[in-house]
Amino acid sequence: MSLLRTENLSKSFGELKVLNSVSISVEQGEVVCIIGPSGAGKSTFLRSLNQIEQITSGKIFIDDELFLHRENNTTVSSAQPAEYKRLLLEMGMVFQSFNLFPHKTALENIMLAPMHVKRLGRGEARSLARDLLGQVGLSDKADEYPARLSGGQQQRVAIARALAMQPKIMLFDEPTSALDPELVGEVLGVMRGLADSGMTMLVVTHEMSFAREAAVRIIFMCDGDIAEESEPDQMFTNPRNPRTRQFLNSIL
Repeated sequence: MSLLRTENLSKSFGELKVLNSVSISVEQGEVVCIIGPSGAGKSTFLRSLNQIEQITSGKIFIDDELFLHRENNTTVSSAQPAEYKRLLLEMGMVFQSFNLFPHKTALENIMLAPMHVKRLGRGEARSLARDLLGQVGLSDKADEYPARLSGGQQQRVAIARALAMQPKIMLFDEPTSALDPELVGEVLGVMRGLADSGMTMLVVTHEMSFAREAAVRIIFMCDGDIAEESEPDQMFTNPRNPRTRQFLNSIL
């Protein structure tokens, strides 16, 4: 079952075309990693899926239901408002920056969305938040404020916050890029655990070891296009596209 699918998704900022008819499909339980050079359109693609960026043209399907269809910066059709909101909430997103509320504890940061969006009671939201803090290895940090947490710990709280909405697919936009090298492993460990549990994930990453170990498929993007898509072994040992080979040779 396709949890997420795009058809000819394009995005332009004025005359600058950032995404050029990108079509992908992510099936239930898959981990798909997107790699490529800076400026390839990877983050814009993820931000377009949950409408942080409004697409110029193309279709987005969530749970095999049409979420949005736009052409030439005009909406052709979309899900009805209540259904649109429901489908949007099927996607959880973790950003490069942690974006935690500094005046809220780790526990409170996780509780907010379930209470205000899903209308969970405080007790139920608190119980959910404590369970999720345990899942990301931070049970002992429930009452700490973000300023007293390391970058890796803050990002793990951000992952727990996204999971609190019980999404069907998790989008990760270079979640370790803002971390010191020694903190990267703890975040990737949580992500590997999610992958092992069967969570569907679409991950933009520069962490090639994670992509090689966790991904079912890897997509190489360049200049707003999908230049190559294959299983990890194929991608890393025998890439077909010369641009893919050049990129991998420069970083491995």
